[in-house]
Amino acid sequence: MSVPALLSAMIDKGVAQGDEELLMLFAGGMIGLAAVGSGMNIAATRLAARVTTDFSAQLRSEVFRKVQNFASPEIDKFSSASLITRSTSDVTTIQTFLSVLFRLGVFAPMMMVVGVILSIVTAGKIAVVLAVAVPIMIIALSIVITISASYSDKLRQKIDEINRLFLETIDGVRVIRAFNKQDYEIQRFDKVNNDSAVVSFKSNASSGSLFPLVGLIFGLTSVAVMGMGAKFVIDKQVEIGVVVAAAQYINIILVAILLEAFVVRLFPDAYACMKRIAAVLETDCSIKEPAHAEKSAGNTLCGTVEFRNVTFAYPGAEAPVVKGVSFCSKPGETTAIIGGTGCGKSSVVKLIPRLYDTLFGDVLVDGINVKDYPLEELRDKIGYVPQKNVLFSGDIASNLNFGKENGHDEDWQEAARIACAAEFVEKKEGGYHATVSQGGTNFSGGQRQRLAIARAVMKKPEIFIFDDSFSALDVKTDKELRKNLKANLKNSTMIVVAQRISSILDATRILVLDQGETVGLGTHKELLKSCKLYREIAEIQLGKEAVEHELQAN
Repeated sequence: MSVPALLSAMIDKGVAQGDEELLMLFAGGMIGLAAVGSGMNIAATRLAARVTTDFSAQLRSEVFRKVQNFASPEIDKFSSASLITRSTSDVTTIQTFLSVLFRLGVFAPMMMVVGVILSIVTAGKIAVVLAVAVPIMIIALSIVITISASYSDKLRQKIDEINRLFLETIDGVRVIRAFNKQDYEIQRFDKVNNDSAVVSFKSNASSGSLFPLVGLIFGLTSVAVMGMGAKFVIDKQVEIGVVVAAAQYINIILVAILLEAFVVRLFPDAYACMKRIAAVLETDCSIKEPAHAEKSAGNTLCGTVEFRNVTFAYPGAEAPVVKGVSFCSKPGETTAIIGGTGCGKSSVVKLIPRLYDTLFGDVLVDGINVKDYPLEELRDKIGYVPQKNVLFSGDIASNLNFGKENGHDEDWQEAARIACAAEFVEKKEGGYHATVSQGGTNFSGGQRQRLAIARAVMKKPEIFIFDDSFSALDVKTDKELRKNLKANLKNSTMIVVAQRISSILDATRILVLDQGETVGLGTHKELLKSCKLYREIAEIQLGKEAVEHELQAN
């Protein structure tokens, strides 16, 4: 006799004999099991919540650390909007899936195994229905997963596009309003949003068909069990109690499959997110630490920057943007780089701190190839002011302390004075503790430039790189700032990307670029005589008569 049949017989005997103690014993046992099951369920839920939240926090941290180590080519490859989506929305999707998986995905198979065992032991021939129902259920789940997975990848890409448009709109809100392009931007966003809605509908429709499909199979299986059971009862092959028990056990199996289907429904989105995050974590940084780093301590060439026949191309570009550039800049010297728009000026200076690596040729700092430096040591030598000045949310002091971690009032005041920023900083409420909004949008372009320069000055590096860092300054402030830099940083090497000739007249050497190639190298006076392009720029900016007068004077 089976265990369920034995228990049933004991209960029937107890009822027949009026044995209340036996009935209470069974009732108490059932209540106890229910309480234990409820307690274990609560514990399992809390454990699943703890594990999944810790995992998602660690995963998000790993993605953030990986992105911090990315070089510019990797950032360009993924895009900022996509990286934000992957570290937020994608991680949350994975967390939700894992939470459901731990709570239902483990419990449902256990229910299924118990149901199969009980149905085989109790139901006998009726359990044959499972041999048909379960394979059909598995095939249906597989088809739905395959279809849903194809839409999940597309949906994540659409979310990336929506985030990209949001970021562009927020960054360019002033330009949009100035040109009255609000309606155009709304239409552009609506197009992407509608495309996303279509993909989302198809994804939800395909995965949502899972439950009706499982419900249909569930109902047909129940009908088959009852039909076969009725026939066996009529033929007196089984008792009606066995049919009822078999129906219950098979229902347990189908409920377990239904729970598993809920987990399966979340899997395609989670799998797409896993692939996207794995793509970030598995990406190798193109700027790698050297296997055998050289030390520059005690080097007699301290502060020297040298380019030796350097050629550089951006990843995927058809042609190099810098071709065969060579020059040498020493401490106390200023090397200016000038040329037309898109001639490769900024690309040249980005090679010094290894934001990109050369295609051919060598860039040397202190006589050592930059590729042989530990990245931290190399960048500690450089104070870099990029073309796009970025300030971080917080206050002015925290931004200046990017250059010197433990900077104090005297350091801030000195750096601000040199960068001609003290005049507006000290007028702000709170002074150096005045609030800086995200991106520094509560400061003008010229103020952001001067704060970025002050941040680099705080660092007191061997080498200063100014990548068109004076473009937003008026002529008077530009002249005063350069005077301060020359007086206070006379032992540093300066490399300046410039647009205005008037600001580089006193440079030790001027490098003139045209389509990435060097067409002139020398002082201002030398280039007026020897470089046609430089003379043309000078005539446009300074006036033809002034240039001719200067040539005659020389």
